[in-house]
Parts: sequence; structure tokens; C-alpha cells
Amino acid sequence: MAHSADSKQRRAAKPKLLGSEVPRVWTRPLRRLTENTSLGFMAITFAEDVCDVTLYPWQKWLLIHTLELSPGVTVANMADREADEPLFRFRNVVVLVARQQGKSTLSQVLALFFLYVLGIDLILGTAQDLDTAEEVWDGALDIIEETPELAELADKPILVNGKKTIRLKTGERYKVKAANRRAGRGLSGDLIMLDELREHQTWDAWGAITKTTIARPNAQVWAFSNAGDATSVVLRYLRMMAHKALDDPDGIVGEDDPETLLTADEAPDMEEIEVEDGDTSLGIFEWSAPPGCDIMDRQGWAQANPSLGHGLVTERSLQSAAKTDPEWVFRTEVLCQWSDGSLEGPFPPGAWEAGQWTPPKREDGTPDPAAEPPQIVGKVAACIDISVDRGRAHIAFAGRDADGFRQVELVASRSVADSAGTGWAVEWLKERKDLLIGVCGQARGAPVSDLMADLKDAGLPVVEWGGPDLTGATGQIFDAVRDNTFRHFPQPVLDVAAATAIPKLTDGGSMLWDRRKSPVDVAPLMAFTGALWLLDRPVKKKPEPRIRQLGG
Repeated sequence: MAHSADSKQRRAAKPKLLGSEVPRVWTRPLRRLTENTSLGFMAITFAEDVCDVTLYPWQKWLLIHTLELSPGVTVANMADREADEPLFRFRNVVVLVARQQGKSTLSQVLALFFLYVLGIDLILGTAQDLDTAEEVWDGALDIIEETPELAELADKPILVNGKKTIRLKTGERYKVKAANRRAGRGLSGDLIMLDELREHQTWDAWGAITKTTIARPNAQVWAFSNAGDATSVVLRYLRMMAHKALDDPDGIVGEDDPETLLTADEAPDMEEIEVEDGDTSLGIFEWSAPPGCDIMDRQGWAQANPSLGHGLVTERSLQSAAKTDPEWVFRTEVLCQWSDGSLEGPFPPGAWEAGQWTPPKREDGTPDPAAEPPQIVGKVAACIDISVDRGRAHIAFAGRDADGFRQVELVASRSVADSAGTGWAVEWLKERKDLLIGVCGQARGAPVSDLMADLKDAGLPVVEWGGPDLTGATGQIFDAVRDNTFRHFPQPVLDVAAATAIPKLTDGGSMLWDRRKSPVDVAPLMAFTGALWLLDRPVKKKPEPRIRQLGG
């Protein structure tokens, strides 16, 4: 009995593990934050005294730091500032935190504070799934309807799905939009809230909705997410830019400039995200476990889960997830750690990344900037493909290095709109005709099919690619990736296609890349697939002519 009592006493004495109030990686303020230099204190008072919402410590901390006023602006003088002088220090805010920490509640408080207290004209809330954006909106409407002081100032809301709008009698609005290339076009937003930014696999939605703030000097763009993977192109870029400004605390930048993640015309104009004298208008607030920590590291849990011990997130629930989830699911969703590859996709996990060439490490563990990537020696096989919407053309080369090892590269990727149609591809290949053993493209039923005749007319060695060769090539690339029998280089437009492509099976059980069902453009992967197929394609020898014997 005494032993049992001692055990209970030890358990009772064990301190409760609480989530970290302060993020592990974050952008420091330019001055001491007080009620006169940050509107966060006012937002907290509004949440608790008006909306009757009790905020967690991390949510309060975040509001204070993200609503920092611009240098020279204070609460006392902000009404007297020049019209074009920005109100907030940050124009773009990235919040990275594990799942189920209270991001929705924070978004609702933020929206209502901007709407009622700051009186901004328009708030746009988006998520990759419109239902997710509408759930946050619904929660904000519930707060209004349950708070007489807020309800009195509200007009009748629009409740039509896809057009939901909270309206105040004085004209302010809060609308929800799906995250796509049409989101927010024609509108001018003052607060943009993008949920689950990790799901943005192209720049289309970001470019459409954030540009609604161009003519709004006081606007803020808030991006909420947990960690992403290789397909999270927008979040990867923003995170790398922010980490670079903080002297690369996790070593994710190294010798690489964040611009290497972008093709020439892939990202929209990012001029508002610029680094000057160590400062940036982009702020990052990242609650995540340290790189390389053990999944059972409870301090890592606390760093990624700031609501731990304050709400429904408990050590017991996290421990259960750690013991039952696949490791990278737990690391991404619970520890908010990034995967260098894709957690889903057509290839075995890690196989695509295993074939990528990366610079060898120096003794200090950093990439060797002097390391030269291997080069293709001799002639190459080329393949060209065009996206389903005919907006972009891609060319891949396949060849062998000095040791005879196969190497495939995406060598050209251009927007059709910026290149006078697809004619650039013909001229580009024609200039390199002497390098080519052949050029292939899907012969029928694809956007590129119309271009094949132009390539022939240009005198290029065109090889038709279709029928069983298409399915055979898809199977070949799958086997080559799985078995790591060729080399390629990190290229975002290709890596995302490889990580998200959806295969479809023919009646005979063969595999093809599904152009229409894949979430992003698979044309880069099609070009890649065709180039490798053409490189290994057996050349059929012409039969020797039979000589007719005369006589005897």
C-alpha cells in the first residue's frame, strides 16, 4: 500500500506539460511592444470583453507581435499619419503551427476586430476547400449573433453557399472565397486570411487574392498552415524568404537563394516581400519542433503545439498519435516539421528525392558551393509537352554522363502567353538540332500533338510517341524512380508534378499519367517520361536486303 501511495504522489508531483507561448522561429519586433506600439493589446481586450472569447497565451502573444505598428506610428498618432503611410509593420504574416491548436478561433477574432474596431472595408477569407473557409466564417457569424453589442451593428448576412457575406450597417464586409485563380478578382481587400497554405501547389490563388491588397496601404495578408512538403510551393518560398531574413536558423536556405524555387514567370510580382537592412515586411511565426528531434520528445511536442495543456490537446492524445501514426504524418501534422519529399503521390515515399543530385557536404555539414553537377556527355533525347490549358510548354532532355549513368533534366519551361505561343519551342529545338538523337511528343489526343507537324517541317528528327509506347514509358519511369536507376535535379515545377500526378489504368492494366484528374500540370512529368523512353528506345535495324541468286 505504501508503495502504491508513493507512486501516486510521484505522478501527482509531475509538472503539467504546457505548450510554448513563444514560437521557436519568429520575426523580432522593431521596438518594444506596448499598448501604444501594437494593436494586439486592443484586439485581446476586444476578444475577451466584447466577444467573450478566452484566448490561449500563444494567441495573445501572436496578436501583440503581428499587429505591431509601423515605425513612427503609434496608437496615439495613427489617425494623423499620411494616407499612404502603412499602419502595420507586417504586410504578410505566415503562421505555422500544428493541427488543432485554435487557428479558427484566432481567425474569427482577427476578422471581427478588423471589421468592428478598425472599420476596414473588406475581409476575404479563403481556404483550398471552400467548406473550410465557410466554417471559420460561420464561427464569426455565431459570435456576432450571440453578442448583442455586435449584432446591433450588423446588417442581414448573405447566407448563399459560395457567396456568404457578413455585412455591417456601415458597409464593412467579410466574404469567403475558394482559393483559385479567380479568387477575389475585381475586389480590394484590407485583410486576407488564407487557411492551409500548404495546399497551394501553384501560385494561381496567391496571385489572384493577395493582389486585391495592392492599392490598400494598410492591408495585411495572413497565411495559416501546418508544415508542408515538396508540393507546397507557395509556403516553401515564403518560409525560405522569412528564414533567410532571420539568418537561416534551421539551415533550410544554405547556399541556395529562395529565388531558385521559382521559374521565371511562375510567381506573381513579389515586390512587397523585400529584405532591407535585416528587416522585412514578411513576418514568420513558426511553432515547430526542432529539426531532427525524436518523435517522443515532449519538449518538441510543446514547441509545435502551443495549446497543449490549455485546451483539448493533451499529452495523452499526442502520445497516442506518436505511437500509431506513420512517422512523417506525425512529424508534419503534430510536430509541424517539413518533409523534403511528398507524403502522397504516385511513387514510393522518398523514391523521387533519392534520385536527385545534391551537392556533397563539406566537413562542417554545409553544401559545397564549388561542387560541379554531373553533365550529360554526347547527344540527347528530347521530349516536348504542353499543359492541358495550353498555357505552358516544357522540354526535357535525357542522356548519359561520362560514366554512362542516365540523367534526365527539364531544360526549358515557358509560359505560352509570354513567348508568342508555342513557336518558341520549335525554334529552341531547331537551334540545338545537332545535339539531338530524336524529339518525341504525344502523337495523338494531347495539346502537343498539333505541334509535331511543325517540328517535322523544321527538319527535326521527330519520333512519334503513342499507343503502347505511352503506357510502356509510364511504367518505365515508375520502375526507374523506384529503383533509383537515373539521376535528375531539384526543379520545383517538375518536382510538384512528380509528387502529385495521378495515374490511371487502361483496360489492360497499364498505367498513364492522368492529365485532367491530376491536381497540377503534369506536362513537365510527361516531357520527362518521354525523354527517358526515347533515350532507351531500341532502334530497329533495317533488314539486310536479300540478294537474288542467278543461275545454278
